[in-house]
Amino acid sequence: MNAVEPLPAAAPSVAELRQRFREGKAELLAHFGAARPTAPAAARLVRALARHVDATLTALWSRAGMPEGAALLAVGGYGRGELFPYSDVDVLVLLPPAAVVLPPDDAAARQAAIEGFITACWDIGLEIGSSVRTVDECVAEGQRDVTVQTALLESRYLCGSRRVFTTFRHANTRAMDPRAFLRAKTLEMRQRHQKYEDTPYSLEPNCKESPGGLRDLQLVIWVARAAGLGKNWGELAAKGLITPFEVKQLQRNEGLLKLIRARLHVIAGRREDRLVFDLQTAVAESFGYKNAPGQRASEVLMRRYYWAAKAVAQLNQILMLNIEERVEGSQDQPMRPINEKFLERAGMLEVASDDLYERDPHAILETFLTYQTTVGPKGLSARTLRALYNARELMGADFRRDPVNRATFMKILQQPEGQTHAFRLMNQTSVLGRYLWVFRRIVGQMQHDLFHVYTVDQHILMVLRNVRRFFIPEHAHEYPFCTQLALTWDKPWILYVAALFHDVAKGRGGDHSELGAQEVRRFCRDHLVEREDAALIEFLVRSHLTMSRIAQKEDLSDPEVIEEFAKKVGSERYLTALYLLTVADIRGTSPKVWNAWKGKLLEDLYRLTLRALGGAKPNLDAEIEARKEEARHLLNLHSMLPGTEGPLWKTLELSYFARHDAPDIAWHARSLFRHVQTNEPVVRARPSSLGEGLQVLVYSPDRPDLFARICGYFDGAGFNILDAKVHTTRAGYALDTFQVTNPALEEQDNAHYRDLIALVENQLGQALAATGPLPEPSRGRLSRRVRSFPVTPRITLRPDERAQRWLLGVSTSDRSGLLYAIARVLARHHVNLQLAKITTLGERVEDTFLIDGSALQQNRTQIAIESELLDAISP
Repeated sequence: MNAVEPLPAAAPSVAELRQRFREGKAELLAHFGAARPTAPAAARLVRALARHVDATLTALWSRAGMPEGAALLAVGGYGRGELFPYSDVDVLVLLPPAAVVLPPDDAAARQAAIEGFITACWDIGLEIGSSVRTVDECVAEGQRDVTVQTALLESRYLCGSRRVFTTFRHANTRAMDPRAFLRAKTLEMRQRHQKYEDTPYSLEPNCKESPGGLRDLQLVIWVARAAGLGKNWGELAAKGLITPFEVKQLQRNEGLLKLIRARLHVIAGRREDRLVFDLQTAVAESFGYKNAPGQRASEVLMRRYYWAAKAVAQLNQILMLNIEERVEGSQDQPMRPINEKFLERAGMLEVASDDLYERDPHAILETFLTYQTTVGPKGLSARTLRALYNARELMGADFRRDPVNRATFMKILQQPEGQTHAFRLMNQTSVLGRYLWVFRRIVGQMQHDLFHVYTVDQHILMVLRNVRRFFIPEHAHEYPFCTQLALTWDKPWILYVAALFHDVAKGRGGDHSELGAQEVRRFCRDHLVEREDAALIEFLVRSHLTMSRIAQKEDLSDPEVIEEFAKKVGSERYLTALYLLTVADIRGTSPKVWNAWKGKLLEDLYRLTLRALGGAKPNLDAEIEARKEEARHLLNLHSMLPGTEGPLWKTLELSYFARHDAPDIAWHARSLFRHVQTNEPVVRARPSSLGEGLQVLVYSPDRPDLFARICGYFDGAGFNILDAKVHTTRAGYALDTFQVTNPALEEQDNAHYRDLIALVENQLGQALAATGPLPEPSRGRLSRRVRSFPVTPRITLRPDERAQRWLLGVSTSDRSGLLYAIARVLARHHVNLQLAKITTLGERVEDTFLIDGSALQQNRTQIAIESELLDAISP
């Protein structure tokens, strides 16, 4: 009896494939989420996801009835056979050569089949990136766009015609120009690194794209593959481009980066390659890290990430230089001997022998001194970088205690130039942390203070760079006054040492300034720094926060504040050094923290203190008369009649003249001489003399809610208040001056600012004429950083030495409407505001207010005010 031939199984429907795909992916992710967080587990996941998608695409291809002669290829990252949970699935539908002309009906059928296949992919939940090209079109597009050429380089056959795939591979290989490809990918890498500020240490790094991320490793394989040097680390090692030890290091760090990226995707439930603050803690906890006293779980994770990224960045540099030598043939270029230990080849500093550091460990630090003092080399060669990478174990306690090494390190500091590049290279190659063991402890250490955007070690190197720039004439336009002071400074290296140590004790608990002073004292003793210089360096490290605090929080018109600070610094030399370090430090925290107003406050404090150090007690009466005389001269220049200022000035207290410069006094008199007895608010604005934002003058009959209404207007109009000087005249008028900026308008031209001035004068005048209760303050939306690392709100209220005025300190996370909320509480209790110091440090505020009022004389009312203020500033 003949057997019955089974009927062919029906192809699964799109709905069935969708169900299989989703269930299969969910199962893989669930298993990964439950497994121990190890690099092998991540490697298994990305390969299994790629295989799962392979099977799904193959089934969809078969079901779509794709034309004979076409092939489906995986390209890009998916072409490597790896797929992270929510990464792109890039595919190429490869068509037969264009020479094969199809009849119109067949061409339409082919087009319909391709469109049906792509639609089915999206229907089942595969968000593919698809392209449809012939072999010739692929080659032509790759020649025009290196990104396409890179994606095609990693193509992988999935299904369809193997013949057309083989034709494509041969054509793509023939069209590849390794030299042009290397050049294009190197430039692309530099642009990418620049986008991420050329550092692996940003606080929210992209584990794929940032320097030291997975892309840097993929780049090495791409250029090596294009040059025929290998397709994986083992093949590169066989060609002598990398050592077996380096292969292990690469595989270990690559495994960690893949693990972090996979965990990020799973926890976020979407494609997310950035270790953003919102996710750092969750990812850390998925690794099993726990919060501990003095250290968050996220800090443990991030430190581990930074060390891996640093190693990847080092190895990427070594491999790229090695590949460049092979492709460009630069290893055959002539050498220029520098000395018996080093030579120059192709513009790079190279060791004379691979075992130089093993034979002579002193040469490790001599590398950077030679690089610093030799004209020509623009970097370290791959051979030198590899030798340094393998010499890390040589730099132990004996190396650090060696008098020769200590002398070499001081020579690097004391050279006339080159410190910025030398110390960056020392940090990149791990030499700085090995030699300065105290520095090693802060490499990759995060700072959760909402205004530092770099890790501690990167911030320190930024401060060193800023100090160095004060001594470079080409950068004189950046900080003219600092450059002027630097030209008279005899020992720049003193400031370099202070910069290296000023934050070196961060993260230990306790006062990092005091602990840092102890560390630098030990450094100076070990490096035979003269007693006088050592005392100055120790003072700078211990006091590096003092000048910033006084300038931004104290009343600089108070002679006692200046006198006390002058006693602390003691001499012009100490004052100048502290000023230069303070400017460099603030500039090195974040591009957003520094502004011209902070610069003016620091410069004012410097000049006032310098005068106090001259020995003459400040003569307030003489100073005020000098300001009045200068203001009269400015009024004459504006064709104002003599005596115009008289009616206004008769109503003003001495404190007004003490707190305002002569140009401001003249502007006020010019603006108000017709309105001294006005019943309506007067608002005048002008571009700030500092070059940033506006200066706004408000003159109005005084009332308790005036300051609150002003703050409410500025908040609603999108302005940030940098400074407020509040004065009440003898006639009962408020004369207030504000420095404000609007970040959205910083790039506008002068014509736009003229329109803005008219708008502010009109709208603020209307807001002040309004009556009725103050509206409720809005609870501004908090940024991601503030939500992840909130600042504990704090209120301090203490009397001044005469117990007549009070200092109110506010510390909290920044948000819109904050100043208005504070002013509203003060207005409710009829508390008068005399001075406001508004200090915004990134996304944290440290504001100081000088206030008075009868309500402050009662303990119960004080407690009520503090309690209401805490409620107002709490997120």
